[in-house]
Amino acid sequence: MKNIKAIIFDAYGTLFDVNSAAENCKDKIGDKWEVFSNYWRTTQLEYTWLRSLMKKHKDFWQITEDSLDKSMKNFRINPSMKNELLDLYKKLSTFSEVKEVLTDLKKKGYKLAILSNGTPSLLNELIKNNNLEKIFDDLFSIEKVGIYKPDSKVYDMPIQKYGIKKNEVLFLSANTWDVSGGGNYGYNSVWVNRNNNTFDNLDYLLKNEVKSLKGVLEIVK
Repeated sequence: MKNIKAIIFDAYGTLFDVNSAAENCKDKIGDKWEVFSNYWRTTQLEYTWLRSLMKKHKDFWQITEDSLDKSMKNFRINPSMKNELLDLYKKLSTFSEVKEVLTDLKKKGYKLAILSNGTPSLLNELIKNNNLEKIFDDLFSIEKVGIYKPDSKVYDMPIQKYGIKKNEVLFLSANTWDVSGGGNYGYNSVWVNRNNNTFDNLDYLLKNEVKSLKGVLEIVK
């Protein structure tokens, strides 16, 4: 793609491994740690969509805590672990290739940004903990518009800030609904499909799929 002026990344599940919090406690949680983690993540996302529809906004950190409460009850996990899991969620690790790919794209001169459901403070903490402070030009949080992805107001923020066309954005997400949201908005959406999942049927014809962020280096050649 020759016309790309900005490369924008989803954060949770795309750059940062949302399962790493529970994985760090797997000795305490036991063999169910991964199923529990996936349930927590699914509930978290469901709450963002439901609150957007109900117009009952809570920020992402509050939703993360609310969804954890439900998940811990459902899996009968000791309530004393709550604060530990929440603290680890603020320190999620990146996927192995992330820093190398981002550094390469930065050297190539692309404008890089994050577009996320996360609050500005959560995103800044994740970036600091993973030594990515000098990588991103901007962090776009849904808190500015007060509604969660995939509302078009979210995807519109980088366009308004940079004064560029929708098709001048390369947007990467591991979440299929987010890829469809960005694609239907007008972005060049790329699905980061690390786990060989199946794409959703949400009226977006997928054009670009990669197995890790390394695949984006081929797309922008």
